[in-house]
Amino acid sequence: MVKQIVRDIFFLGQPSEPATKADIQVGKDLQDTLQANRERCVGMAANMIGVKKNIIIVNMGFIDVVMFNPVIVSKYDMYETEEGCLSLDGVRKTTRYQEIEVEYYDFNWKKQRQKLSGWTAQICQHEMDHLSGKII
Repeated sequence: MVKQIVRDIFFLGQPSEPATKADIQVGKDLQDTLQANRERCVGMAANMIGVKKNIIIVNMGFIDVVMFNPVIVSKYDMYETEEGCLSLDGVRKTTRYQEIEVEYYDFNWKKQRQKLSGWTAQICQHEMDHLSGKII
């Protein structure tokens, strides 16, 4: 189901809680909501649709990947950049890593490990910041 985008800074600034198998529908709602905002958005975190759970979706070019309880296990090549956010106006400076490796659970609650680089790694890091209440 397509959800409304949360713009409340107080809500977005709160850390999210671990996701469980009972939160699978939230991942589906993220898929629907990202699809509805495709022209202006490349990723989302669950708190952006009003759910404080550790769930993100990242556009990887040809596919959107939903990650439950994602954790960055390695990161390389730090750089400075500017980013915008669907929940906020304007852009802000931030630090990112060119290459990351992330572990997460998929829709079947199977643990996955994936190496990401460039733009895809940047999107993933931005969405993961949302989970800890960091607003970019």
